[in-house]
Amino acid sequence: MSLARRLGAAPWGVALVLAAAGPVRAAGTDPGALAAPWADADWAIFHEKARWALGHDLDDAPVGEAMAALGRTFVGTAYVPHTLDPEGPERLVINFRGLDCVTFVENVLALALFVREPDAAALLKRRGDAEGRYEALLTRIRYRGGRLEGYASRLHYFSDWIADGEEKGLVANVTQEMGGTLDTDAVEFMTTHREAYRQLGENPSDAAAVRAAEGRLTAMGRWVIPEAALERAAAAIRNGDIIAATSTANGLDVAHTGLALWVDGTLRLLHAPLVGDSIQISEEPLPERIRRIAGQDGLMVARPVERAP
Repeated sequence: MSLARRLGAAPWGVALVLAAAGPVRAAGTDPGALAAPWADADWAIFHEKARWALGHDLDDAPVGEAMAALGRTFVGTAYVPHTLDPEGPERLVINFRGLDCVTFVENVLALALFVREPDAAALLKRRGDAEGRYEALLTRIRYRGGRLEGYASRLHYFSDWIADGEEKGLVANVTQEMGGTLDTDAVEFMTTHREAYRQLGENPSDAAAVRAAEGRLTAMGRWVIPEAALERAAAAIRNGDIIAATSTANGLDVAHTGLALWVDGTLRLLHAPLVGDSIQISEEPLPERIRRIAGQDGLMVARPVERAP
């Protein structure tokens, strides 16, 4: 992955869509979260996928299996950069029409959790209530501690996303038990490339908060499955596990994300590719893909928790 592609709204260089600006309102049950009104097209996609999931009993399936099935329904969806960084203050972005590798994972997880809500079917008949519930779920996934409190509260580094998700009971980091080794390299990409992040230049307090988060991530290190252990670890990876390909770039933890998908006995990656124009299933097995891409050197694996509290 080139440096030019890595630089931008998110430290892993993933694609994010510029969402249309508009009035903001409270998102879900969290008074700290803000979201623009949904576009009708986004509501239509959400409603269709949620109804499909309920019709296929995915509310009773293991979360990972539900995520794998829901993720497949996004194949062909456009890969579009910079969705989470429209002009103005930080707000919750809802966009199903264009996704990057992280917003794809986040929305599939949020959809899988939404359809497990006891009143999901009834909610789909009340658009405002359904939108509010989904916003609350997505806010919980995307922001530190589940609260949107400005730009720095977004989980910009994916190793932070995993760690915070584990604290919130959303995922379990299973990397170490799969043969991971501890990576203690410094995480500092955002603050050493401040010119690439508009918000860090506009708000010194955001820059300080991101620097503090980097310090915490560096201090605790990250468990990573190295290239040499990928085949052995692959056997323990399940459908719908969240895959984070680690980065070789100085100061950067993760280069790419997606979902594990077993196809005819072969482990593949369901993802919004760094190079390409739509969500797809990788043509090559996941271990081979990691070894082929020069900017990636291992994996982190986060498993969705069956019953998030």
